[in-house]
Amino acid sequence: MVINIFYVIAIIGLASIILGTFLLSLKKRMKKIIFPLLLIGGICLLIYSFYIQDMIFIILQSVYIIITIYGLIKLNSYCFSCDFLRIAIKKSLT
Repeated sequence: MVINIFYVIAIIGLASIILGTFLLSLKKRMKKIIFPLLLIGGICLLIYSFYIQDMIFIILQSVYIIITIYGLIKLNSYCFSCDFLRIAIKKSLT
């Protein structure tokens, strides 16, 4: 029995998105782990959608990846501003 690598990639992508969505629903402070999981899942499913040549799925996954990247950028800029604010408060107190 030959295992198709694209099916394995699709399973990894789907598992990553399910795990990321589950962790997101727990509302814990693990967003630095969740967004990369969602991004990896989206990329894996995009690869699979190119393999099956489904244009609607390709568009859907492309939009999903863009939204996930936006969330990752927003999270990183929020973390940067929080660190900047923490340092400024610490300096003003000393």
